[in-house]
Amino acid sequence: MNISLRQLKAFVLVATLGNFTRAAERLHITQAGLSVMMREIETQLGSRLFDRTTRSVTLTDAGHALLPVASAAVSQLDAVAGQIATFGQVSRKTLRIAATPLVSSHLMPEWFGTFQQANPDVDLRLHETELAQVHALVEQGEADMGFGFFTKASHGIERTLLQSFRLMRVTATTRPVRKTGNPKAQAGDASWHALRDEPLIGLPSDNPIQQLVEAHLARIDRADEPRAAFRRFETLIGMAEAGIGTAIVPTFALPACRHRAVRWEVLTDPEVTLGFHRIVKRGRAKPELWRQFTERVVESLQRIDAVADERRS
Repeated sequence: MNISLRQLKAFVLVATLGNFTRAAERLHITQAGLSVMMREIETQLGSRLFDRTTRSVTLTDAGHALLPVASAAVSQLDAVAGQIATFGQVSRKTLRIAATPLVSSHLMPEWFGTFQQANPDVDLRLHETELAQVHALVEQGEADMGFGFFTKASHGIERTLLQSFRLMRVTATTRPVRKTGNPKAQAGDASWHALRDEPLIGLPSDNPIQQLVEAHLARIDRADEPRAAFRRFETLIGMAEAGIGTAIVPTFALPACRHRAVRWEVLTDPEVTLGFHRIVKRGRAKPELWRQFTERVVESLQRIDAVADERRS
């Protein structure tokens, strides 16, 4: 007897679905090809496995006898194949990260670099995408961890606060360019009331950070006004540098201000904070590599916050 695993999988699928057409679609083969496979099994066993009509496919007594044995064999072989696949991953592990464009362009190179030095055998992969898609990739298991400003808890997702950042005003500065040719951002503090008469630009209205900004602009009767909106922090800060308007962003965006001719000022009365989080799929085991990578992220975020305090003083 020479029945292949592929034939057994096909038999189990037909028996489960009760339909040759749908089973063939799942297996990505033609219905005629699937019928040939089933006839080969029946020939080897010397008995019909299915009673077929134009409307239904049912198991014969022989088919009922084969199904539990075939199902167990397929399940056990799949499990062993999975275990064997992990043996080849021992020497080459993979860590899949999802993050927003600002994180990916200004911070992730440092995080990847320091982590890779300590873990040269790990294959790091980055999904650079919008905040909602970061959440979706983690939820679907296509990314191990996601990083960003996730303001709301979500079913199926475990959210860990890594660092809190304050909101700041970013405006163009007339400070001359240094001899190196790179402009230098200036720092300070400003009250929300200082925004009363300034032209404002922002993120799209569906962005959770912008929604927090609008809640505080309501205190000075500036909420939900028509204004230019840009999807990315880098674009928003660049527009502020060009004098298009005043941007309100978290101090987390300071790395994107570093070589811009802008002035940034932490907004006070009140100081408003929002949390930068790591998200993972709830219930998943957290390997040591995840902890090590997160530690480097936290160290980097703490340095950004320390720079904000130092430049203000």
